[in-house]
Amino acid sequence: MDYLLHILILIAIFTVLSVSLELVAGQTGRLSLAQAAFYGLGAYTSALLATRWGGGFLVGALVGMLVAGLVSFIVSLPSLRLHEDYFVIATFGFQMILFSIFNNWIALTRGPLGVAGIPQPVIFGWRVDERWKFLVLATIFAAFAYLLVWRITTSPFGRVLHAIREDEVFAKGLGKNTLYFKVAAFAVSAALAAMAGSLYASYVTYIDPTSFTVMESILVVSMVIIGGAGSLWGPLVGAVVLVTLPEALRFVGLPTAVAANLRQIIYGSLLVVMMLFRPRGLVGKYGFSK
Repeated sequence: MDYLLHILILIAIFTVLSVSLELVAGQTGRLSLAQAAFYGLGAYTSALLATRWGGGFLVGALVGMLVAGLVSFIVSLPSLRLHEDYFVIATFGFQMILFSIFNNWIALTRGPLGVAGIPQPVIFGWRVDERWKFLVLATIFAAFAYLLVWRITTSPFGRVLHAIREDEVFAKGLGKNTLYFKVAAFAVSAALAAMAGSLYASYVTYIDPTSFTVMESILVVSMVIIGGAGSLWGPLVGAVVLVTLPEALRFVGLPTAVAANLRQIIYGSLLVVMMLFRPRGLVGKYGFSK
């Protein structure tokens, strides 16, 4: 039962992450490889506040979201003036920079040693000290992320994001400040990713830089592509598929080292198959092949 609860918690955390990327990649048409960087910012901010300064879980999560949102402006203001592949490269560069900071700023992050002893959440006297309780908390966070992105995408603001995705030049011709809309969407996306990071840190109670590599960003991108862009069900479907798939390999009896490599091969193969035969993903409205 604990194992099943663990899988469901991971699905909820990665649903928040993939929904956050859906806002930028699926709704706005700007594919980002920096999601794990913001995920890590939220995790480290929350963990350091809790372990060094005695901050509570909600305070850590809110500060992490604020930090990620502010840092996103540094990235998005210059990067979102770029188009298509150049924007992807810019976010990839930011991902590598932030990973290096996590790994080398020993005085703050403890580098490869990581941050241990992260306390479990206590929210208004409710101590989240069992897995079923954490599943409830993770589900609430996932529902909040889903509802926020749904509200944004169904509002006039969201219709402008759709216009930017389809034809940014035309949106500019209608008098829309497209840079403002892209920067705002990127900031919300970063804040949601940081929220997932705070949740992850308090769940595992230990974090190190290996959890926030570019491979993690690619995993989140894979969830959006396989689940389907443009549909808020897509990130959930993608999270379920790509979280449960590697766990299924455990029952095959493969050695850990072989299973890890096979997992990457399966991810890559799924991406190739989806882009060739169903670029819209499993439940998406449009693909990335345009």
